[in-house]
Amino acid sequence: MTDVVRFTNGYLALPDGTAAKADLYISPSTGLIISGQSSFYSTTSLPARTIDLRGNLLCPGLIDVQINGAFGIDFSELDLTAPGDEGERKYVEGLEHVAKRLAEFGTTSFVPTIITQKEELYAKLLRLLRPRSPPDSAHILGYHAEGPFLHPLRRGAHSSTLLMTASSNPPINTFDKVYGKEGLDQEGVKIITLAPDVEGVMGCVEELVQRGVTVSIGHSDATLEQAEEAMKRGARMITHLFNAMPPIHHRDPGVIGLLGAPDHRPYYGIIADGYHSHPNTVRIAYKACKEGCVLVSDAQTIMDPSLPDGVHPWRDGIKFRKEGLKVLVDGTNTLAGSAAPLAPQVHNLSKFANIPIPEALLGATLRPAQLLGGEIARRKGQLTEGYDADLCVMDWQGKVLSTWVGGKEVWKDQSFVE
Repeated sequence: MTDVVRFTNGYLALPDGTAAKADLYISPSTGLIISGQSSFYSTTSLPARTIDLRGNLLCPGLIDVQINGAFGIDFSELDLTAPGDEGERKYVEGLEHVAKRLAEFGTTSFVPTIITQKEELYAKLLRLLRPRSPPDSAHILGYHAEGPFLHPLRRGAHSSTLLMTASSNPPINTFDKVYGKEGLDQEGVKIITLAPDVEGVMGCVEELVQRGVTVSIGHSDATLEQAEEAMKRGARMITHLFNAMPPIHHRDPGVIGLLGAPDHRPYYGIIADGYHSHPNTVRIAYKACKEGCVLVSDAQTIMDPSLPDGVHPWRDGIKFRKEGLKVLVDGTNTLAGSAAPLAPQVHNLSKFANIPIPEALLGATLRPAQLLGGEIARRKGQLTEGYDADLCVMDWQGKVLSTWVGGKEVWKDQSFVE
C-alpha cells in the first residue's frame, strides 16, 4: 500500500473552466497533488484509499478573500478590557473556530477582513491575523483591511466617525501610523480596500504595492480617470463591485468603468447572493470581464445556517436584521455584508451568468489565487501536480459533499458515501 489517495469515477474541474472525467492522486504525507503515473502505474502499488466520486465534481478548495466573520465571531472585535492576553487568546480561538466551520462549505483558504475600526485596534488585530493553518481547518492567509481610508459618501455600514484621510506629509506615514509599520510589512496576504479619491490616498498606492499589499478600490466616489490612475499605480482589484460606489453613468462610468478599460483590467469582488447585485447586473459584469471575476462572501457574524431570521446584536448599539441570506443594518435598508458562503454563490453565478458550474468555480478558486499572486498563485486554486491538495467534492448543483485540506479529509456530508 502506498501513501496515496485516488479520486475516481468523477469529473475534475479544470483551470480552463471545463470538466473532464479523470482520476486525481494526492499524497496525505506531503499534502500535495501528485502524478498518478509515477505514484501508481510505475510502482504497480495500490492506493491506500480510493474515493468513488459517484459522478460528482472534484474541484480546488474555495478561496474567500473578503469575509468579516461568521458563526458569531466578528474579526473586527477584540476585547481590550480582558486581563493579560485573555482577549487575544479568545480572538484567536474565535478565528480558528471560523476556520474549522468554513470547511463545511468547501472553503479551504480565507482572508479575514476587518472593517473600519478605532485606530488603536489595527496594529493589534493585524498581528493576530498572521497566516496560520489550524488542524482540520481552512488556511488563514493573512488580512484584508477594509478601511479606514474610505469616502464618507460611500461608507455603507462603516462608521463615519472612524473614517480617515492620509493627511500627513508624506501621506504614507498615515498608513504606517494606522496599520503599524509591522502590519504593513508582515508576511502573508495583505489586502487594503481604499478610496483613491480621498485626500492623500492616491499618492500611497505605489508604496503600498511595493510593500506587498494588494490594493483594492472600494467605498469610493472616484471618477473613471481617478480609478484608472490608481490602477496604473498598482491597484489590482475592486471591492464588492457595484456596492459602495456610484452607479454607472454613460458619460462617466466611474470605478465600474474599469471593466471596459483596454489596459489595467481589474479583478473585482462580487457578492452573488442575489441581494447585493441583481442577477442581470452580475451577468453584465461577467460578460464584460469574466477573467477578473472573484466571488466573495462578505460574510458577517450571522452567517450561520442554524441562526433564525430576525434582529441580532452587532456592535455599538447597532443591530443586524437577517432575512434569509440577506443582512441589513436594522431600521434601515443598508446592506451590511452577507450570510451566504461561497459555495451557493458559485451556483448563483452559474445561473446568473448562464455558465456551467466548472466555469463558475474559477471565480472562487483560480482567480482569487491569481489575484493574491506569489506563492498562493503557485500552490492553490487548481488541480495541478505539485499544488496543495486543498480540495472540494461538489455535486452539480453546487452542494459541498466533502472537503480536503493539505491532503486530509476534514469534513464530509453524511449523504456522501464513497
